[in-house]
This record gives sequence, C-alpha cells and structure tokens, in this order.
Amino acid sequence: MSKTITTLTTAFGLFIAWIIYLADTRQSSLFFDLVKATPYGDKIGHFFLFGILTFGTNLVLKNRGRAMGKVFIPFGALSIFGLVIVEELTQAFFPWRTVDITDILSDLAGIMAFSLLSLQPRIQRLFIRTDHAPINNDIS
Repeated sequence: MSKTITTLTTAFGLFIAWIIYLADTRQSSLFFDLVKATPYGDKIGHFFLFGILTFGTNLVLKNRGRAMGKVFIPFGALSIFGLVIVEELTQAFFPWRTVDITDILSDLAGIMAFSLLSLQPRIQRLFIRTDHAPINNDIS
C-alpha cells in the first residue's frame, strides 16, 4: 500500500507542477477554462490541489511531525506549505501572474483540512502500516 500512495502522490505532485508550468508560460488548458467557468474556481482549485497533495505527503511520511505547544504539525503539511509560499512568490517574476494572499489562504485551508483528515485513526489504519502484519481492511 505504501508504494501505491507514494506513486500516486508523486504523480499528483507532477500534475500540479505541470499546471504551474502552463500558467507560468501562458498556455491554455481545459483546467483553466473549468476554473474560470466555476464561481470561486481558482480558490476551490487551490484548496483541493494542495490539500490532496498534503494528504498524500503526510501518508507517505507516516504522519511524522512535531508538536508545537498543543498543535501537532506534520512534516508533510509543513513541506507543502513551504512549496506553496515559494510558488506564489515566484509569480512576481511573471507580469501576467499575480501574487495573491487569498490563494495562499486557500492553500493553507486545504493543507490544514487534509492534514486533519490524514491524522484520523481510521484513515491511518487504512493507509499506514506500522508493523509487518497483513493489512486488515476491516476498519469497523
């Protein structure tokens, strides 16, 4: 199961990189048309794209992280948030792109929501093996 999650997360990360490349090079895409046609499509896209990437990254890293006070921060979420900040700031180098704080806030909301989801015990039992016993898909 771990190799599958790693492969899917890597593929999804490459998909996001491709979308960023298309936007940076001013190329058109069916995805951009869909975003434009959907109310708040850009913000919804940011929420789900980086939220799903965070979910997969957290699972690949087996939800390892650090507690900061009473708040646990998974390393996967922290790394994706760092990526989001860098990607958003690089938009300043392209005259046709804009650095937008609401994009960052949408990304952060997705990162937080999907991190909470990845930390749920039922999700962990489905995706994260902590021993070498056969996987039991009965999560009742």
